[in-house]
Amino acid sequence: MRPSFFAKQSGLTLLEVMVALLIFAVTGSAILKAAGDHLSGVGLIQDMTFATWVANNRLSELQLSTTWPPKNNEKGSEEMASRTWYWSQRVEKTVDEDLLLVEVIVSDNEQRSNSVTSVTSYLAKRNKP
Repeated sequence: MRPSFFAKQSGLTLLEVMVALLIFAVTGSAILKAAGDHLSGVGLIQDMTFATWVANNRLSELQLSTTWPPKNNEKGSEEMASRTWYWSQRVEKTVDEDLLLVEVIVSDNEQRSNSVTSVTSYLAKRNKP
């Protein structure tokens, strides 16, 4: 018997292998990009959480303070999670003279060039007994 030119194939052609590799490469790069974006987002959420805690600590200090009114444009720093966070506060008067608006802006650098978060609250004057 003579072998036929169109004998049954038992493997993949080079074109089929190249298409499969292309599909795997595109899928792999999309998965790597998604994983990188996810890890970047987790870092941002962590920074925002710590910065919010720093701002809330500052607002708690103001609520416990006996000094009225609190200073406007006061600045400071706080250690949290093995990092130094820099805060600044902005105080505005409201219609009620016994109530002030306080905004605490937290940054991760001393120049305060970019804020990580800000927390706004109202501070009421304490009545002396």
